[in-house]
Amino acid sequence: MRNLFILGLMAFFTITTYAQQEKNYHTEKVWRVNFLNPGAELELSTGQYSTFSTGVGVGYGGGYPDLTFAENGIIYIIAPFVDLQEKWFYNMNKRIRKGRTTENNSGNFISMRAIGRGSSIAENVHRTTNYDFAFGPTWGIQRKYGEKFHLLFDIGPQYYTDFEGRGNIFPIIFQLNLGFDL
Repeated sequence: MRNLFILGLMAFFTITTYAQQEKNYHTEKVWRVNFLNPGAELELSTGQYSTFSTGVGVGYGGGYPDLTFAENGIIYIIAPFVDLQEKWFYNMNKRIRKGRTTENNSGNFISMRAIGRGSSIAENVHRTTNYDFAFGPTWGIQRKYGEKFHLLFDIGPQYYTDFEGRGNIFPIIFQLNLGFDL
């Protein structure tokens, strides 16, 4: 299973590399303010088709099954977070050929994402510790609309853990950010 995953990942990067052979695009440095999960984000170019973004803020999230215990109802945790993500864009030249914008790194990407949450400001669950972490691969899109509006959506599996070593895989985690490019 592990070898199949590595083979698939290598094939994807090979296809992505050949698909991007036209050298029409370079990623940009972008500052953002997000308001869905209030925070600030800085996206830095790490290559012609890749960026590294770091975000901090206070966000809403659910609980991880092995790290939270709730009696009933909708589970929520409002806590400060740090979000780190390396993105590899794979359709920028296609967007350029079709006359679509690539400003502020508008495109489709795969990524490796890591997120950490701190002590809760408000919650309706009992957490095993005050801090939890998650990381995993994602597929996503980000777009710039109008002069400043920004949309980001990504989805993928994550491995989550806490400082006491409890953890597991959660099959589908998604992120939705709405905000403004500065």
